Amino acid sequence: MKQIKPVNYNIHIEPNLENFKFSGNVDILINALEPVDSVSLNILDLAVWNCKVRIDGGFVDCSFSVNPVKEEIKISLPGEITGRFTLKIDYVGEINDRMAGFYRSRYTSGGKEKFIAVTQFEESDARRAFPCFDHPVKKATFDLEMVIDKELTAISNCPVKKELRIDNGKKIVKFLQTPRMSTYLFFFCVGEFNFLDDAGEVLVRAATLPGMLKYAGFGLEFGRKSLEFCEEYYGIKYPLPKLDLISIPDFAFGAMENWGAITFRENLLLHYPGITSKAGEERICEVIAHEIVHQWFGNLVTPSDWKYLWLNESFATYFGFGIVDKYYPEWDIWEQFLYTQTGAALNRDALHETIPIEIPGGEHIVINSSTAPIIYNKGGSILRQVKAYIGDENFKQGLKNYLQKHEYDCASSRHLWESFEEVSKKSVTGMMKSWIEQKGFPLVDVNREGDRLILSQKRFTCLPNESNQEWLVPVTIRLFLNDGRTESVSTLMEGKDASVDIGNDVLAYKVNDGQTGFYRVSYKECKDLQKLGELVSDKRLSPVDRWGLQDDLYALVKKGAASIDNYLDFISFYKTEDAFLSLISIADNLWHAYLVMDGATREKAALTGKLLFENVLLHIGCVPDPNEKHTISILREHIILSAVEFGSEDIRDFALDKFESMMHGKTVHQDIIKSIMQVGALNGDRTAFDWFENMLDLSESEHERINILAALGHFKDMKLIEKSQQYVLEKVPYRNKFVPIVSMSANPYAFPTLWDWYKSHVNELEQFHPLHYERVIGAVIPVCGLGKEDEVRDFFQDYMGRKEIAKDVIKLSLEKMEINSRMRKAGRIT
Repeated sequence: MKQIKPVNYNIHIEPNLENFKFSGNVDILINALEPVDSVSLNILDLAVWNCKVRIDGGFVDCSFSVNPVKEEIKISLPGEITGRFTLKIDYVGEINDRMAGFYRSRYTSGGKEKFIAVTQFEESDARRAFPCFDHPVKKATFDLEMVIDKELTAISNCPVKKELRIDNGKKIVKFLQTPRMSTYLFFFCVGEFNFLDDAGEVLVRAATLPGMLKYAGFGLEFGRKSLEFCEEYYGIKYPLPKLDLISIPDFAFGAMENWGAITFRENLLLHYPGITSKAGEERICEVIAHEIVHQWFGNLVTPSDWKYLWLNESFATYFGFGIVDKYYPEWDIWEQFLYTQTGAALNRDALHETIPIEIPGGEHIVINSSTAPIIYNKGGSILRQVKAYIGDENFKQGLKNYLQKHEYDCASSRHLWESFEEVSKKSVTGMMKSWIEQKGFPLVDVNREGDRLILSQKRFTCLPNESNQEWLVPVTIRLFLNDGRTESVSTLMEGKDASVDIGNDVLAYKVNDGQTGFYRVSYKECKDLQKLGELVSDKRLSPVDRWGLQDDLYALVKKGAASIDNYLDFISFYKTEDAFLSLISIADNLWHAYLVMDGATREKAALTGKLLFENVLLHIGCVPDPNEKHTISILREHIILSAVEFGSEDIRDFALDKFESMMHGKTVHQDIIKSIMQVGALNGDRTAFDWFENMLDLSESEHERINILAALGHFKDMKLIEKSQQYVLEKVPYRNKFVPIVSMSANPYAFPTLWDWYKSHVNELEQFHPLHYERVIGAVIPVCGLGKEDEVRDFFQDYMGRKEIAKDVIKLSLEKMEINSRMRKAGRIT
C-alpha cells in the first residue's frame, strides 16, 4: 500500500447482550503522504452498510468491496486525496462465542445466567470489531463511546470521560483518548463489573463480576508492586492515569496486556483462601508481572512487524519471573524459570519441526502451541544468557536506552542489540543474530585431553540431522580442584571447535556452570560424568547444575546417544536429593520413560521412581508444613501423584484416606488438593465421578474447577473414562474442554483408546478454540499414537491435505511420536 497511516479512530459501539449483535460506526482520521484514490482496511465478520469520506466539510459516499479471503475492505475514494482526511464507516457485527474479537462470556449471578461482552484482539482480531489497519506498525490514538444498559459498566483502556443518561434505559459512556498505540492493544468490555481500588499516582483497580471482589486483593497488591518495579527498572513512568486488572470467565489465553486494561482468566487473578495453592499463588504473581511488563515491552515500544513479536513476549516472560523474585526471593523463582521455561524450550527446540525466535515473513504470526515455546520460553532463556554475557548493569541500562529511544513507536531486533552494544562495549549483534535468526540450538561435546578441554558444537535434535549450523556460544565452566577449591573459566565459542586451558590440578569440571547457556552438554568420557555424579551425591554441585546434568543426559536418551539404563543408573547419585528443581525434573523424565517404554524397561523406570519419591516424601512429609520452603510445597503436590503412579502403596493409602475425607466434606490442605483428587480418580468408582460432577456444579473457583477437570482425566475404569469423555464434550465450558483430555493423554489406562476416540470425535474437537484444539493434538499424538504409527501418519497426511488447521502442531507432534517410538524400540534392546 502507498504511504498511508491512521492518526485517530473515533469509535461508537452499541452492544446488545440479548441477541448478541452490535452496531458500530468509526471515523478514521488518515494521513496520506502521497496521493491515494483508495484505502484498504482489515475487516472480518462485519457487515458494512456504508462508507463516506469527508470533503469540504461534508461527507461523500464511497463505493467499497469486501474480500473475505484477504480479510479486507477496499474503499474507493471520489478522487485522489493527499494529506489528512476522514473515513466514516457504519457497520454491524456479532458478539461471538469464539473468545476472539468482540465476544460474549457467560457467568451465573443470583441463580441467573448472564453475559458480559469483552474484546480480545491479539494478534489480528481487532478487525472483528471495527474496520482498521490491523497491523502493529499502524499506530494511532483511539476515542471510544459506548451505548449500554444503564445498570452495566463499561471499561476501556483509559478512564471514563463522562457518562450521559439517555432514553430506553441506556447511557452513553465516553472515554478519554488513548496514547498512540497498535490496534491489538485497544480494549473495551461491558458487564456487571465491581471494582477494588488501590489509589496512588496511578489508580490500580481490580475488576470482577458480582461476588468475586473479595478474592481480588492478593492480585491487586502484587499488581501495584509490579508497576512500581517496572517504573524504577525501566526509568519511564507508566503513562496512563489508571491500570485495570480484569477477571474474565471465558478466556482462551492466560491473560492479555491491553494497555491500561489487562484481562485475565479468573484463576490467574483471583486468590481463593483454602483453595488456591502455593503453585497457584506463584502463577498469579508471575502472570500479573508478565502482563504489566508488557505495558512497556509491546505497548510503549511495539514490534515493527509480527516477526519481532519476541521483543514483547520474551521480555515479559523473563521479567515476569524477575519481578516475582524481587518481592518473594524465598520462592526460588529462577529454579521455576529453568523448569517451566528453559527446560520446556529445550525440548521444543530439539525438533526438526521448529522455528527461529525471530520468525521469517512475520506478516500474520499466530501465538500457538508451536510458536509460543520458542517466542516466550526460548526467547526469555536467551535474554537470561545475554544478561550473563554483558552483565546486570549493562543489561539494565541497555533496556532503558532502548525504551526511551523508541517510546510510542516501533522497533526491531537490531535496535535492541545496538543498545546493548552501546552500553556494554561488547559485540552483541553477531552473537544474538546467531540465536535469534536461526532455529535450534547446539549440543556441546566436551572431552578432556590432559590440561585442556576440547569443545565442539553441532545442532542438537532428537532425530538425526545433517545440519552445519553454528552458534556463538558463551561457555562457562566450573572447575573442581583437587584441594577442594573451585574456579570458573569462560570462553566464547566462535566456530565449530574450541579449546580451554584448565591446568593439571582439576578433579572434575562442569560445563555450562549455572545453566546460563541455552545448549545441551555431552561428556565424551564416562569417567568425567561419573565424577560429576559423585559431586551430585555430595551436593557439591549447585541445585541448578544438578538439574542440568541429569536433564541433559535424558535428552541424550531421547536422541539415542545414551541408553535409558545409562539414565536410570545415573539417577542413583540422586538418592538423597532434596532440591526442588532436580526432583521435579526427574519425576517428569521418569514418567515420560514410563509412558513411552514397555516391558522390563518400563518396570525399571517405575521402580526407580517409586523408591526415590517414597524416600523424598518420607523426609518432607505428605502433609504440608506452614514453615516449609515454597518449592517444597510445589514439589510435594507433584510427586504424590508420581509416587502412586509408580506403584507406592503407602502413598496411595495416604492419598485415598484424604480423598475419602474430601468426599465427606472435610478440608484438605490446598497444597495437596490437586494430587489427592487425581489419586482419588485413579482409584475411584462411579461414586467418585458423581462427587466430581457435583463439585463442578457447585464450585465458584476457577482454580478448583481446573483441578477437578484435571482429575477427571485420571480414571482407571474404562467405563468411567468413557463417561468422562462424554462429560467433556457435553457439559464442560469450551474454555476448559482441553484440560481433562490432555490429562487423559498421560493416563496409562486412558491413552491406549484415546486415539480411536479422537478420530470418532474430531469434528467436535475442531470446534474448540484453535489454541485448545492444538493442545489436544499435541497431547494425543506423541504417546497415544505409539503402536499405531503408520495409521496415525496416514490419517494426518490426508487430514492436512484437506484442512489448513493446526498443521504446525500436527507436524511437530508426529515428530515427537517418532522420537518416542525410537525410544521404545531402543529400550527393548537394552
